[in-house]
Amino acid sequence: HVKGNSFKVLTNHQFQQYNSDCILYVTTVKLLSYMLSFTIIVLLMLLKLFLFFTILYDEFYRYKMNKLTYILIFLFTIALSHSQTKNINKLIGGPCEGCEAIYEYGDKKLTTIDTLPAFKTNKPKLLITGTVFKKDQKTPAKNVILYIYHTNRKGIYETKGDEKGWAKRHGYIRGWVKTGNNGTYKFYTFRPASYPNRKEQEHIHIIIKEPNINDYYIDSYVFDDDPLLTDTKRNKLKKRGGSGIVKPKFENGILTVKRDIILGYNIPNYD
Repeated sequence: HVKGNSFKVLTNHQFQQYNSDCILYVTTVKLLSYMLSFTIIVLLMLLKLFLFFTILYDEFYRYKMNKLTYILIFLFTIALSHSQTKNINKLIGGPCEGCEAIYEYGDKKLTTIDTLPAFKTNKPKLLITGTVFKKDQKTPAKNVILYIYHTNRKGIYETKGDEKGWAKRHGYIRGWVKTGNNGTYKFYTFRPASYPNRKEQEHIHIIIKEPNINDYYIDSYVFDDDPLLTDTKRNKLKKRGGSGIVKPKFENGILTVKRDIILGYNIPNYD
């Protein structure tokens, strides 16, 4: 046993005691070292678990939010589809092929009177006049757009070759008016001919556009003195907007027909 610069001779018993102390000391140091290492490992594992669960929660949160977003989008789509279906089912007047043509007046300023193309070069000239009433059949309706179109004297929807939109089918003989405060309107045109096959009576198509309501068609103007307008065909008329049968009379040197229009009359889904 060395102590400082001196030596001490130990007995066997003392040596054994000293050796035991050293072993205990070394064992204690190793145990503490192992415990420290174990503690560090445990802390690292806990840190890893914390990071793992943090990432997992973040991913779960994102997934949950994404799933919620998808569910909301899905529900919104269903609601929108239902609303659109409901609107289609309640479309005022029902389906109307070519009704979009009522918007094809372009930059033309609409008034209560319009003169259709070819009015001056065709006979018999025709004045269409009347008043547009609200559904109560008493109150004049203002700001209502009326669009009409018809065949030429050969029964053809005549075109010039440069037509666009629905004019390709309706032809260029067409016009628009917009009612004023008193609801009256006038079209200057000429009497159309029936189709070449003579299966259809003479007629003038008309489409209506009220403020805040979708466009819809009403019964065409048909002539009471037309031999093709048989009783059978008269009975099949639906009287949309009121009767479309007009009686031509010469007034002030021009063939004149009068038709008052009742908005919503016999029009499906019209409140």
